[in-house]
Amino acid sequence: MSLKGKRAFITGSFQGIGLGMATALAREGAEIVLHGLADSETIKRAEAIVSSAGAPKVESHVSDLRDSTATEALVAAVLANGPVDILCNNAGIQHTALIAQMPREKWNDIIAINLSSYFDTMRLLLPQMQERGFGRVINTSSVHGLVASIAKAPYVAAKHGVIGLTKTAALEYASSGTRESGGVTVNAICPGWVETSLIEPQIQARVDIFNGDRAAGIADLLSEKQPSRRMSTPEEIGAVVVFLCSQAAHNITGVSIPVDGGWTAQ
Repeated sequence: MSLKGKRAFITGSFQGIGLGMATALAREGAEIVLHGLADSETIKRAEAIVSSAGAPKVESHVSDLRDSTATEALVAAVLANGPVDILCNNAGIQHTALIAQMPREKWNDIIAINLSSYFDTMRLLLPQMQERGFGRVINTSSVHGLVASIAKAPYVAAKHGVIGLTKTAALEYASSGTRESGGVTVNAICPGWVETSLIEPQIQARVDIFNGDRAAGIADLLSEKQPSRRMSTPEEIGAVVVFLCSQAAHNITGVSIPVDGGWTAQ
């Protein structure tokens, strides 16, 4: 499943799921374009991880995706260094509160980053994929793109929107390219619980209850919603991305793939 000669742009990739995606793609030989909002130390660490994984070239861009004009400038800067074959829209933020208490500015920010920025990068990058007859777009949705939870109205709305956007784009570009060229596909991944530094405090709180037994703590944390009671890792999400980028996946488009331990099967 070599991706040598391909160039992948992953938003929100200096850590967490996005970095897992970038690392998995790097292992297959793809050039990597990292992006996010982070300090220089975090950026250097991400670049080192991706380079050591095998990426022949790594570059980083810092940009706030709430600003569509800034996103247009970001994409122009990325394209100035070469075409984009793989786009992973992964950037996202969260804020929990009941609808009546949700600050209006939090709604604006979450919709802008978790949904509108995906639209911006896709409208700017899909045409150049179509011209070459090959392109892969993988949008990070969530189990919350398929089901809801209380106190997450803007997040759930955005993630449901990502799935609708994914389906529409998949239909618009379905006939692009050929089996030989690889075609242009647009898909979404819907992770459940993923073990990242962002949720480590929640994990550790449960681990402490179980006297340091991490597996037991995680199982307890997941027991209400994720039947497997096991978390995924960013690298495992990355492995799904790698398959969707392969030639064999040329006819997989417009789908939303849950990686959720059975959460949405209930």
